[in-house]
Amino acid sequence: MPQWADYSTGDRIKILRGQEIKQADLAEMTGLSVPTIQAAEQDKRLSLPTLLKIAAALSVDTSVVLGQQAPRRALLPGDRQVLRDLSHAVHDTAAGITPGVEAPTLAELRDIIVQGWNLYWKGHYAEAGALAAPLLRSAAARLHEQPAGEQAPAWGLVADAYRIGAYVANLMGVRDLAYAAIGHAQHAAEQAGDDLRQALVTSGRSWVYLRDARLPEALELAERSAVDIEPRFSKATPEQLTVYGSHVNFAAVVASRLGDKGRAADYLSQSHATGARMGQEVRAHGTLFGPVSATTQAVGVNVSLGQTGKALALIDSIHDTGHLSEAAQHRYELDKALAQADAKMWDTSLDTLEAALRSAPQWARHQALPQVIVSKVGRASTSRLRRVSKLIGADHAVGFPTATAKTAL
Repeated sequence: MPQWADYSTGDRIKILRGQEIKQADLAEMTGLSVPTIQAAEQDKRLSLPTLLKIAAALSVDTSVVLGQQAPRRALLPGDRQVLRDLSHAVHDTAAGITPGVEAPTLAELRDIIVQGWNLYWKGHYAEAGALAAPLLRSAAARLHEQPAGEQAPAWGLVADAYRIGAYVANLMGVRDLAYAAIGHAQHAAEQAGDDLRQALVTSGRSWVYLRDARLPEALELAERSAVDIEPRFSKATPEQLTVYGSHVNFAAVVASRLGDKGRAADYLSQSHATGARMGQEVRAHGTLFGPVSATTQAVGVNVSLGQTGKALALIDSIHDTGHLSEAAQHRYELDKALAQADAKMWDTSLDTLEAALRSAPQWARHQALPQVIVSKVGRASTSRLRRVSKLIGADHAVGFPTATAKTAL
């Protein structure tokens, strides 16, 4: 399988352009002539001004066009434009640049933040990212207009906007942007003086570390954020239990990636106890947690630890995931498919995986776990394996790195 650098520059432009953008479209987007685009794609002529215009139109860095850096996995041209806009918003607002942006009210910003999280938890990551950029600029404008001594609520909303941006960037594989956004979120949360928000940001940074394979640091942060907000169950509000439960759940995930069965079991026990105390799923501060979340997450934890029997037993006990977010439901289906693959239930695993891919194709293309599952399935019917491989694009991948089950979260 060829690596990105093995292609010619002309071929890389064709791949980045894709089937959605024709040569005439790219010519119009760049202000260049069609013959100039054709010459570039045929490796006949590519001047520096032409290179810069093509890279800008395709929303990639020039190093990607030249083969010095591979493009982000599964990103379409529209995704790349969203991420570029989001990057500008993150860095500009951090520098205090918000020219000509109208400042909404605090109530209006809270409503927009809820919309952003709803998009994210439905698995509509590009849409969430597209909303996060103007949201961040608007929240920064509101902060600028707040009277002295009344800025804490605005700082909290700025933190929320940065966190949405960080989550989108992290999930779409733009790690440097995720680090920047979560760092700015941390500063904003500290200015807001909100312990829950600070814990959520710390947990978010832990997730960035996890996706970047910095597992020991991820576990340290996950544990710290959980301990910092551990409530007294007798007096805890549903909001506090939601945030705490999601934190210990995530700490269990990170511990399982490190293969620490004892720690993972301890955190799962706390997760189940918190979920049982709540009695139902509750959404707060952009996160959702409850008894079903605790059990479905435990499936993935046990799969990571190689405890396939426990994972399958939990799957048998789960009858309704309808109260979970759409993204959480889809993720659970992937964990289930992985458990089935580990149990050598080849065809059943592919059936589960195929159903998940077909029900949420836009969500699935940002997930690495489908390729991990397919790589484990060695004895399924050839036609079924080919069909599922086509759904995840494995039949025409261009050598991008594939995650393992340890980091495919």
